Amino acid sequence: MTDFVIREVSPTASIPVIRRLGDQTVLIPRGGRFSEDITNRLTVLGAQTVVAPVVNFAAADDNDGLQNQLNRLRDGSFDWVVLTSATTVDVLQHEKVEIPAHTRVAAIGETTAQALSFANIPVDFIPTNDNSPRGFLNALPEGFLDASVLVPHSETSEPILASGFDERGVKATFVSAYRTVGVPMPADVIERVRSGDITAILVSSGSVARQLALQLSPIPPTTAVICIGPRTAYDAREAGLSVSHSAAERSNEALVDALLEFRNA
Repeated sequence: MTDFVIREVSPTASIPVIRRLGDQTVLIPRGGRFSEDITNRLTVLGAQTVVAPVVNFAAADDNDGLQNQLNRLRDGSFDWVVLTSATTVDVLQHEKVEIPAHTRVAAIGETTAQALSFANIPVDFIPTNDNSPRGFLNALPEGFLDASVLVPHSETSEPILASGFDERGVKATFVSAYRTVGVPMPADVIERVRSGDITAILVSSGSVARQLALQLSPIPPTTAVICIGPRTAYDAREAGLSVSHSAAERSNEALVDALLEFRNA
C-alpha cells in the first residue's frame, strides 16, 4: 500500500493565491491522492497544511475469497461491479484487474468516481441526485435488478447496500477487499493540535474520526472539526468528536467549501 509522509505546504509566489484561509493551519489526517488534492485546494486559498494519516489499508483477512471473486470478475461472470471507495479502486489496480468490456461499473461517491478517472476506468453509472449508498438504492440503473453484481468493499463498511440489495432481490456478491488499520500520529503533530497551532481538522470517514478521537481527544474547542458529509459527521459525533461543520455532499470540493463556510472566509 501507499507509503505516507508528513508534509507542510505553504503558498509560493508562483501560485496566484487568494488568501481566504491565510490564517489557517489545516490537518489532513489521510494520505494518497485525497491529501494531494486537498492540499492543492487549500494552498491556493492561502492555508498551510499538515498531512499526517491516521489510517492505512491492509489486505483483507480472507485473501483467498477476494482472489476468487476477482478472478470471476476478470472472467466476465458479473454484469456490474459496484465500487464505493477510492481504496477499492486502488485494490483493483494493485491486483492488476482488467474489467471486461461488457461489465459495467458503478461509482458511489465523488472520491470513488475521481479515483476511477485517475485509473482510466470508464464509469457507466453515478447516482445523480444523491451519490451515496442510499441514493444508489433509490435510483438503480436500468436492468440492475436482473444483473449479477460484485461489490468489493471494506471489512468495516456498513451493510446499507447489502440489506438494500437483499430487499430488492438483487443477485449481489459482497467480498472484503481490504481492512482499515490505525496509524499512530507523530508526537509533534499531536502537540501542535493540543497547543491550538492546528486550527482545523478535515475528517473524511468514520474510521478516520475514530482514530482522531482515540489519538487526539480532547481537541481544543478553537480547532474546527470539518466532516466530508452528514454520515461522516454522525460517525464523528458517535466517536466523541465535537463537529463544527459538515459538507453537504461527499466531495473534496464540498469539504473545502465547508471549511470556508465555517470560517466565513
